Amino acid sequence: MKNEKKKPQPRRAATRARRPTRAAKTVYVGMSADLIHPGHLNIIREARKYGRVIVGLLTDGAIASYKRLPFMSLEQRKQIVENLKDVSEVVLQETLDYVPNLRRLKPDFVVHGDDWRTGVQREVRQRVIAALQEWGGRLIEPRYTEGISSSQLNNALKEIGTTPGIRLKMLRRLLGVKDLVRVMEAHNGLTGLIVEKTRVAVGNQSREFDAQWLSSLTDSTAKGRPDNGSVDLTSRLTTLNNILEITTKPILFDGDSGGLAEHFAIMVKTLERMGISAVIIEDKVGLKENSLLEKEGGQQQDSIANFCHKIRFGKQAQFTDDFMVIARIESLILGAGMEDALRRAEAYIAAGADGIMIHSKSKDPGEVLHFCREYRRFPRRVPLVAVPSTYSQVSEQELAAAGVRIVIYANQLLRSAYPAMARTAESILRHGRALESEAECLPIREILRLIPGGE
Repeated sequence: MKNEKKKPQPRRAATRARRPTRAAKTVYVGMSADLIHPGHLNIIREARKYGRVIVGLLTDGAIASYKRLPFMSLEQRKQIVENLKDVSEVVLQETLDYVPNLRRLKPDFVVHGDDWRTGVQREVRQRVIAALQEWGGRLIEPRYTEGISSSQLNNALKEIGTTPGIRLKMLRRLLGVKDLVRVMEAHNGLTGLIVEKTRVAVGNQSREFDAQWLSSLTDSTAKGRPDNGSVDLTSRLTTLNNILEITTKPILFDGDSGGLAEHFAIMVKTLERMGISAVIIEDKVGLKENSLLEKEGGQQQDSIANFCHKIRFGKQAQFTDDFMVIARIESLILGAGMEDALRRAEAYIAAGADGIMIHSKSKDPGEVLHFCREYRRFPRRVPLVAVPSTYSQVSEQELAAAGVRIVIYANQLLRSAYPAMARTAESILRHGRALESEAECLPIREILRLIPGGE
């Protein structure tokens, strides 16, 4: 019949590389795939020459073990790689080490650019070679694509910046994949850049700070004001905005006591809107005094009931599930004892706190580690935060083993900057010229390189 409608043809599945060409051979390609560039495509295209391509997509945890958290989530990265033309299958690679996946899949070939012969992945490469020898597999290393670098692209993205929504989510993402989140204080744009850019190689690992801490102590001191609340929230938000404009890492904000519950709700809304990941508030009332002051008395701890009310009020004010309200317990500082600290931790968690910070001014980490041991018995726990300012001899490894999830270096940049600046000022006065102070000074060219757009 002329008017008979043709039956719609079923859509062909987008199989692409799943056609049977050289199906007997399998090729494994490990990648992060946070920013797909021509170098990645060249590697996959080369791998396809040898057989069916299986991409081992590194999880967020695997990536975070040797460099910063990827910009895109695992689900987003997986969706992109699955739709690349020459990829037949995507499997998750849970560690930087390829060996667990290789022994399970026993591929005929592993393909990786020759750039991993040096640097943090050199040892990973040796383990791949040893594993392939177990079943006669072969490593193929195409020449690294010149002029294309994931690191360069990442740096370019960092210079462009990030969005409040992306930054807001990053702390929870970090807690989901890292045993310990490392946080360093920043009190102006320059220190924010130091936290953003500083990284060191330790053995086969590259280490950097995961997040920034905007401390009321260092912000006040940098402004020449006492740490007693004399720098108001509006002024502190100006500092915060200066840091936000030129950095991309998540920020934890020191909210002091949070003020009245109604005022704390406004603070939560403001910080969340700006893309801050967390606010930490302490369970004290009255005129703010720094917890590490040596003098006794003068500081009063809030009641459990009142502080729990403040936590609930703040949690009700936030718009997303990503923002975190972390409760700081002052019981050990104020002499209320371990039992009081533990009782408060349980109550604050029940009130909705997303984290617990246990504070101490002891020069020995013993009481903090004791709290950690008791805390691990709680049926319900949230991430535990430690600030080793006075007990600085404790290592990150020890804190992580005790169950600490976030370590904050709360004031070290400011404390180290002041002596250096004072020495420089004294040297110029003493010698009547600047020459002798040059050893303490960063070359002007390095200053220009540090600031984006300075050169």
